[in-house]
Amino acid sequence: MTGSHLRESPTLLLNASVLVFLFRALAGTGMADRRQQVSRQLLSLLGEFVFFRDGRALLAFEDEDLETQVGDPALWNRLVTEGAFHQDELAAIPIYAKGSLGGALLLEGVGREAMPVLSAVASLAAVAIESVREVERLRDNCAALERRVYHGAGIDGGIVGQSPAIKKLLSQVNRLAPRETTVLIQGESGTGKELVARLLHRASPRAEAPFVAINCAAIADSLLESELFGYEKGAFTGATALKRGKLETAEGGTLFLDEIGELALPLQAKLLRVLQEREVERVGSTRAVRVDIRVVAATNRDLAQRVQEGAFRADLYHRLNVVPLRTPPLRERPEDIAELAIHFLTQLGHPSPRVTPEALQCLEAYDWPGNVRELANALEHAVVLGDGGPVLPTDLPERILDVAPAASLGAFQSSVSDAKRESILRAYQQVGGDYKKAAKLLGLHPNYLLRLVRNLGLRDAVRK
Repeated sequence: MTGSHLRESPTLLLNASVLVFLFRALAGTGMADRRQQVSRQLLSLLGEFVFFRDGRALLAFEDEDLETQVGDPALWNRLVTEGAFHQDELAAIPIYAKGSLGGALLLEGVGREAMPVLSAVASLAAVAIESVREVERLRDNCAALERRVYHGAGIDGGIVGQSPAIKKLLSQVNRLAPRETTVLIQGESGTGKELVARLLHRASPRAEAPFVAINCAAIADSLLESELFGYEKGAFTGATALKRGKLETAEGGTLFLDEIGELALPLQAKLLRVLQEREVERVGSTRAVRVDIRVVAATNRDLAQRVQEGAFRADLYHRLNVVPLRTPPLRERPEDIAELAIHFLTQLGHPSPRVTPEALQCLEAYDWPGNVRELANALEHAVVLGDGGPVLPTDLPERILDVAPAASLGAFQSSVSDAKRESILRAYQQVGGDYKKAAKLLGLHPNYLLRLVRNLGLRDAVRK
């Protein structure tokens, strides 16, 4: 390296940045021609750092047969055992990535004084390799998680079940997916509304574009506008840079608005304009931005009732409700519980993903107010407290056992349920039927007592 090179620090920094970029490009491409082209660019750029005469100039890189490329077994063995070395004007520098040999740099016709520079170049290469490997690892993890969520990326998109209600829902999704129609998904909490929205997206021509989800009930109204529509720099205190909102980041894809019934009235008016004009106006801007998105909304509220109450705009409701979909509650499809149970146990890594007939009777007798989400939580409870074998009734949460048929429970659990019934009835009798006083007498929260009364089938008995 010459003195002029040392003095030209801006050029050195630029070249170092280019080196990192080229190393990343080399690590990230699998085409042989492209790899050779990038290798030549790298070796040419090295000439800006180190002058070397004609001779061997080789960059052997990861995922290739490094030993074969180096050609000389003795040279290769020395690289593996000793690391970097210089001999007879040959500089040999291994490139390590996370402790493993990821490549090698060989230059003939260079002096020993070039070794520090070449070692620095190898360090840049190692950083590039590690970053590419990390991106690939994250990409693989993401793909694995997506396969897990979507049940092997099948047509059901993770919606498990063979009941008539589920077959009808999947049939509707398949018909709607190729179209641009706005869809309103209605259903109770825990019935898989977001799964349906994602399936609509994945089966549509927009599948390669973003799927952007936002929960309208999880963000304060004062923040939701900027989250949805974005803002211009200087629009308000703290707006130090332009920010694109969810509507813009979903460009070309699907925007999923969960809990749309909780959207504030002023934002409903702005959303209506987006749906009508396909334009977004950022906070603090006077210029509209065109957007190409498909909107899918979901709610567990009765929007028609909300319209009557004046809490939801009628025109927005009709714009969203072009094609309604309903996700059925679990109590309407008890025949799917067995398949869902095996699905969740497998996801949880249960060594024996099976449910005994008695435990299945308990699951099917429960009314599942929390739907599929509650079932998943109940099975996780069973996995944590179970012994690793098939799920037994005693592995299930107590609220499920409270309503289980006596025939599916053992003598001990049956006696526990009977004792609960007797205690509740006695407490109601002592306080004259006042459930709050009965709850206080029993040391329970009133809401929990009411749930026990419902689960244990005591409604008629406590009214007498």
